[in-house]
Amino acid sequence: MILGSTILYRTYHWEPSLREKVAGSWGAPQEQLPPSATYPTAVTRKRASVNGKETEESEVQYVNTPMPLESSKLDVGLDLDYRQKGLLWYSTYRVQFAGVYGYRNGTGKDQVVTFAFHFPAENAVYDDMSLAVDGQPVAMDRVDPKSMGATVTIPNGASRQFRVSYRSQGLDSWRYGFGSEVAQVHDFTLRMKTNFADIDFPENGLSPTTKQREGAGWLLTWDYRNLVSGYQIGMKMPGRIQPGPLAGEISYFAPVSLFFYFFAMFMITTIRKIELHPMNYFFLAAAYIAFHLLLAYLVDHISIHAAFVIASLVSVGLVVSYLRLVTGATFAVREAGIGQVVYLVLFSYAFFFKGFTGLAITIGAIVTLFVAMQMTGRMDWSRVFAAPGTPALPPSATR
Repeated sequence: MILGSTILYRTYHWEPSLREKVAGSWGAPQEQLPPSATYPTAVTRKRASVNGKETEESEVQYVNTPMPLESSKLDVGLDLDYRQKGLLWYSTYRVQFAGVYGYRNGTGKDQVVTFAFHFPAENAVYDDMSLAVDGQPVAMDRVDPKSMGATVTIPNGASRQFRVSYRSQGLDSWRYGFGSEVAQVHDFTLRMKTNFADIDFPENGLSPTTKQREGAGWLLTWDYRNLVSGYQIGMKMPGRIQPGPLAGEISYFAPVSLFFYFFAMFMITTIRKIELHPMNYFFLAAAYIAFHLLLAYLVDHISIHAAFVIASLVSVGLVVSYLRLVTGATFAVREAGIGQVVYLVLFSYAFFFKGFTGLAITIGAIVTLFVAMQMTGRMDWSRVFAAPGTPALPPSATR
């Protein structure tokens, strides 16, 4: 219990600072928003009254009026790439984004439109970023601290296609949002290609309208003609087996696993009339717990799978080599060694299968109980636990 608590403390005490380091060196979770297109509109406003008298004077002010977005054709590529810090793996990814946004000037006159594309995250790097209008590249300028864009003239009744593309990096999740409130979206298509098969969508997220396997991942499509929704589109990156939490859970389970092992050993030694002193059980327990201790500190340096194999071989080797001197090689290898593989190695390996650990342990316990009951069903326990020298009771007295 102390070992398990120590592992979890080492894992989660430094987790916030480690996450900040990963986000600072690689990138933060990204949420891409639609771009904005605005044009100046003159508004005439009367000046405030002076000394209670109305004045006819007025002034003309210009405000930015948004131009409606008519279509969105987006392509997103997500390449998963894990990073390890401490006892945790972080789900980092590379993203390739390309979006074509359509705007139409229906204001009745030519407009000078400022197109602004918002960055999906502040702590990120954007490479190969470009902007094209109707297929012609244009220079991008900083519109505000969180967006880049350009200013173009759109004649009355004309349409323009703005294409934006970039490559970036992020952490944990990638999202495409439509704003903080319920929004209406016209002629929207987003195609997302992943290089991983274990896809998962965030809560309050829209599921794809179609999906198909492509290579090692998926090709997901969200296609809407006229969508009204306050939900987002997104992808949660799958996580790897976490070395720290897994080693902690296995350590917490050690007393239960050891109980099953000692129970099986007691049944076998009783049936085969092999006597083990409490000191023998003490050394068996020490060799058993050596597995958890070695696993806890190996995962800092090598993969969890390699650490598990090494710790298993060391612990089983300790038990077999010790009992070979106590009971002989046959019992040490066949009963004690195989029993430790079942109750230590296989039971601990069940923690690698998320969601099936409890079921595997329950099945193992039931099978152990069944085998023990079948092996000892005809045993006379009064004879087994009778003190040395005690005369055996007649059959009629034991019934």
